[in-house]
Amino acid sequence: MTKQLGYLGIDQWGNHFNLEKHPRKELMEQLGYNSCSKMYVDTKDEMVKHVGYVIGNHWINVYRVLEWKDAE
Repeated sequence: MTKQLGYLGIDQWGNHFNLEKHPRKELMEQLGYNSCSKMYVDTKDEMVKHVGYVIGNHWINVYRVLEWKDAE
């Protein structure tokens, strides 16, 4: 099983946010806001997927960071 190392947030300007366990809470603390909105994207199969948060003027995509193992 692949180990999860945390999360990475990237906003529309390329700013990076290193996050550990609670991405929404940690992003709001780092940016100094008390609330946020969820950000969604439409997929090819006509579904809607939650991809990040809008906090102030930042549109932040959040990615899970997983442990990398080389093939042996």
